[in-house]
Amino acid sequence: MNSIPLTFDEHQIKRTVIGGSVNTAADCLNISVILLNTSGSHLKTHVFENLLECKFQSIVSVEHEAGNFSLDDMSKKFPSIKFIIPLEKTSDGELINIAMSEINSDYVLVLRDSLNIPVSTILPHLAENLTENGNYCIVPRLFDSAKNELPCSFVPAYSKGHFSIESSTAISDGAKTLYPFDYIGLYNRAKFIQMGGFDWTITAPYWQILDLSMRSWLFGEKTLLTSKLQFNYIEEPPVEDRTSTLSYLRYYLKNELPRIRFGQGIIKKRSFFTFFMRSSCGILEAQRQFMAARYWVAKNKYKFNMDLQKLIETWNE
Repeated sequence: MNSIPLTFDEHQIKRTVIGGSVNTAADCLNISVILLNTSGSHLKTHVFENLLECKFQSIVSVEHEAGNFSLDDMSKKFPSIKFIIPLEKTSDGELINIAMSEINSDYVLVLRDSLNIPVSTILPHLAENLTENGNYCIVPRLFDSAKNELPCSFVPAYSKGHFSIESSTAISDGAKTLYPFDYIGLYNRAKFIQMGGFDWTITAPYWQILDLSMRSWLFGEKTLLTSKLQFNYIEEPPVEDRTSTLSYLRYYLKNELPRIRFGQGIIKKRSFFTFFMRSSCGILEAQRQFMAARYWVAKNKYKFNMDLQKLIETWNE
């Protein structure tokens, strides 16, 4: 596995970028949209039209594969939308990082083409309400295609001496949640970049999302729920794969193992044995992963506001 990135734009991939403009009208929102596309849906034109009606500052459409639709046709029909086509395989998190670098607004709404996106997605008064406190991430209420509410409230806890996450469909405005489901949320762009964005070396979606979200809490930021913004999937929502892979080990090293000492984040040398017993790596690979994490934590030591234990203890305060 590659070294843990230290900056937001450390890793670059080959890509095609075409079209796009910034809405400078006085009534445009200080919010842009990143639309993650995973299919060649015939509803894409309708989605683009609805997003344009909302007067976002800019719209970036990101494709996983160039063959999903005709780039030339779409870019001519929607010249104000910026299209990004990766020319190599990559993760949703890295695609979001790339799209963030193409945006100038203070806030960014990350959506998927698998969602029903109405024309009145965010009205000006709602945009102001959601962004007025400058929080890192605002998570909307989500429903499946049958209008059943999906769990969007995730709470850290201890279970049998181990860290666990409890989920619930109960949502109240301003309540804390550990992470946004399926990357979907309204992000503070400056804070997203300051924290380094999604770790491209963590390729499993669940652990990639949890890594950045946990990092944001440990660095003193907040992710909150809102019932004022909601979307429903038009197809089956993704199932979170929490399998303990190398992605999990990297998440664990960066977020669960560090402790606060004298106001700084640190991974103690003796923690290696705790990690090694948890990992399925050989001792040489485990040492390499452990040392990479210690180096990353040392570089970010002054950003740590708390460790996992304190996060759990103070969650309900």
